[in-house]
Amino acid sequence: MILRNNDEYLYLQIAESIRRDIENGIYHTGDALPPIRDITTTWHCTIGTVQRAIRELEAEGLVVTHVGKRTRVIGPVEDERKDSLRKANLIHRAETFLLEVMAAGFDANEAEDAFRVAINRWQSVSQARPRIGLKNLRFSGSHDLAIAWIATHFTEIAPGYQLHLEFVGSMPGLQALAAGACDIAGSHLWDEQTNTYNTVFLQNLFPTERIAMVTLAQRRLGFITKPTNPCNIHSFEDLARPDVHFVNRNAGSGTRVYLDSMLKQNGISPDSIRGYEMQRNTHNEIAAEVGENHADVGIGLEAAARAYDLEFQFLTLERYDLVMRQKTIHMPAVELLISWLESTEFRKILTRMGGYDPHESGNVHWT
Repeated sequence: MILRNNDEYLYLQIAESIRRDIENGIYHTGDALPPIRDITTTWHCTIGTVQRAIRELEAEGLVVTHVGKRTRVIGPVEDERKDSLRKANLIHRAETFLLEVMAAGFDANEAEDAFRVAINRWQSVSQARPRIGLKNLRFSGSHDLAIAWIATHFTEIAPGYQLHLEFVGSMPGLQALAAGACDIAGSHLWDEQTNTYNTVFLQNLFPTERIAMVTLAQRRLGFITKPTNPCNIHSFEDLARPDVHFVNRNAGSGTRVYLDSMLKQNGISPDSIRGYEMQRNTHNEIAAEVGENHADVGIGLEAAARAYDLEFQFLTLERYDLVMRQKTIHMPAVELLISWLESTEFRKILTRMGGYDPHESGNVHWT
C-alpha cells in the first residue's frame, strides 16, 4: 500500500512497515520496538501518528504497550491468539464509537449506515491487506453496495476465505475475468438490441466457453438529485439544460453504457451535457458529488441515494450478475456464497439498504 503523499494515512504505512519486520523475523516475540520518538524521527511525523500506528498493531494482536514501558512484540502474524485478540479490540472500538454517536443523538441504524458508506468509500480507493491464513477470492467489476457488504462479512459466509475487491466497472471486470486476473466479475451491462444483461457481451468475450452468471439482485437505477429536487430534473432532456451540472460514471461501467444508450435514443448529444466528462468510479462517489453540491444530478443506485439522504427518481430495474468460469462456480466458497444469496438473511440486508429486488438472487444462468 503506497500512500506517501497523503499524511492522513501515514500511520498505516508505519504500521505496515513494522508488520513486515515482524513477518520477516526482524522482531521476535518479546522484542521491544524502537522508542516512539525514534520512530517519529525516522518517519518525520508526530508522536500521535506513531501512537495511532501502534494502536493498529495492538488491535491485530501483534504488540502490547504498558504504561511507562516500551512497546513489545507479543507474537508473530501466525500467532493463534491474533484473531481472538484482534476481534476483541475491534469490538471494543466499535462499542466506544457507538456510545459516542448515540450520545450525540444518532441511533444504531444511522451508525450502521455511516459505517457502510465509509467502508464503501474506502474500498473504492484502497484494497485491504490480504490476511494471512485465508484463501483469496478475487473480484473485479462494477461497484455495488451489497458486494462491499458481502466482502466485509465474507469470512462468515465462507469460512477460511476472503473476497478481495477491485471496483473498475462492468466491462473492465469482464476483461479481467477473460485475462485470468480475477475469479469473479461483477457486471450489469445492458444490450439495447436484445434488452438483456451481460449475455451478449460474454458471448463476444468468451465465444467458445460456457460462462456462469449468478444473479446478485435486481437493482433500482435512477436520477440522484438534491433533496426536493430543486433543479426540477425529471428526464434525460433535462440533463442538457445549461443550468444543470451533471456528474457521470466512468467509461466501461454498466451505468455509463445505459446512459449513453438513453442519450442516443433521445437524440441528445453528450457534448450538450455540462459535466458529462466529470467521471466517478462508484455510485457512492456520484451521491457524494451531489450531496456536497459539486453537481446537481447523477445516475446511480437508490441504495446510494438513500445512504446520503438524497432524492431518487427511478429510471430502470437492472440485473447485476456475478460472472465466473465453470470451474469457479464449483469452488466451496462460491457454492456457499450462492446458497447465502438465496437466504432470508441476505434478503433482509438488501431490504435494509433499499433499492434492491432479491427475487432472482442466487439464480444461475449460462451463456
